[in-house]
Amino acid sequence: MAGYIEDRWLKKRPDKRTGKRERTTLYGTGKRYRVKGIPGVQDRSFETSEDAKQWLATAKTDTKRGEFVDPRDGEISLADYIVDHWWPSRTDEPSTAGPMRSRIWNHIIPILGDLSLRDIDASALRSFKAALLTRVEDTTAEVIWGHFSSILNSAVDDQRLLRNPIKVHRSVKPPRRTEKKAKAWARPIVDAVRSHLQARYRFAVDLGLGLGLRQGEAFGLAEDDFDFEAGVVHIRRQLRWDIKGRPYFCLPKGGKTRTVPLPPNLAARAHDHFRRFPSTACTLPWRNPEPPTNALETKQRKPITVQLVLTTSHGNRIYYRTWNDKSWKPALAGAGLIQAVGEKVRRDGGRIRRTPIYAAPREDMFHVLRHTYASVQLEAGESVVSLSVWLGHASPKITLDHYAHFMPGAGRRGLAAMDSWLGQDQPQIVPEKSLLTGWIKKLTPNPQVKELIASGATMNVKYKETAPGGLAVNIIDVLTV
Repeated sequence: MAGYIEDRWLKKRPDKRTGKRERTTLYGTGKRYRVKGIPGVQDRSFETSEDAKQWLATAKTDTKRGEFVDPRDGEISLADYIVDHWWPSRTDEPSTAGPMRSRIWNHIIPILGDLSLRDIDASALRSFKAALLTRVEDTTAEVIWGHFSSILNSAVDDQRLLRNPIKVHRSVKPPRRTEKKAKAWARPIVDAVRSHLQARYRFAVDLGLGLGLRQGEAFGLAEDDFDFEAGVVHIRRQLRWDIKGRPYFCLPKGGKTRTVPLPPNLAARAHDHFRRFPSTACTLPWRNPEPPTNALETKQRKPITVQLVLTTSHGNRIYYRTWNDKSWKPALAGAGLIQAVGEKVRRDGGRIRRTPIYAAPREDMFHVLRHTYASVQLEAGESVVSLSVWLGHASPKITLDHYAHFMPGAGRRGLAAMDSWLGQDQPQIVPEKSLLTGWIKKLTPNPQVKELIASGATMNVKYKETAPGGLAVNIIDVLTV
């Protein structure tokens, strides 16, 4: 069998004259016993023969099972593994890669980066979780924990770890976000915020509210995405910005395009907006703003030109951060939803400019219009399946998880039925599909039953419902008179 233990201090064969094994030039230096000869496994040395024998047996067994992981491969630090091996192999879209890199470099590496992969045990996981929750909110902590688990899964695939410590040590629970119900605005709030926006940006509210668009989808919408004849809008792209502040176009979230019904009043507002603020051509790279390095990337990132329906007063595409700070938050303040928390002072030549600073909660940012769209649809009794398609969700379950509380009729029919069952002095109601007397009378007897009836026989009959809508009649006792 492959694999053996070598004594590095003594020669293999004994001396012919003395019958004893002579010392090698390595005698007294380094570890004495070395395990060798296991296919695909690097040699390893030990101080004692017992340690060598134990490791050899384990290595042989794990190799046969295809589960052998050399502990020395796990000696690499977590930071070195991430920087040199894990991150360079990622192929995420820029909009995903930027925030992910920021979370990993700002939290995972500073807390655990110096620890070797094989030293990440339950104690290290508990310490990491505790430290993480002192730095970020539980919502962000849950996302970072997911990144960390993904890194460890890759280490397992790279045969640097036998198992993911997060999955092995089940006593360490991952951070969980506090479940918050999606918030929707009432009609007066929507109207108030819309009225405090610049005239050219009010159509953004209409798009979020009337089509359920995300902010990037609204800013990336083109005039030819509107099919007024068919009464629909095609959501084909979104406008995104990478971590370096470079804009580009890409598919909507999840890589899914979709078609959303266009309400007639929104169509009228669209015509009015196009007339007052003509669409502006914008050419940006597709998928990734990084310069291409080969022919395939050149093809994949080929710039496209879009007639944007929402642009700045200078005819440029909208940078979401500037728009949020200088347009959306002041509109929220004008509607009385938020207040200034400070002031930014800037000297411009001989003039001093003072700009209010607002801190708006996330539930009052542009995405609330999408929630309001969902609430209106569900309260009107629209199908959850249809709404899921219009919102671009992967499944109706996601729609229900987010918006079930917007369904006013949820549970009412079941509540009424149960209340009826529990009512006092209520007669027992036989289910509709059970044996009904009127229905039984309409059954045509077979010849055998007709003959028994004609002879004046007394019959005890047992009825058995075999399936919904099916009936078996068994004559179990016949007494002839």
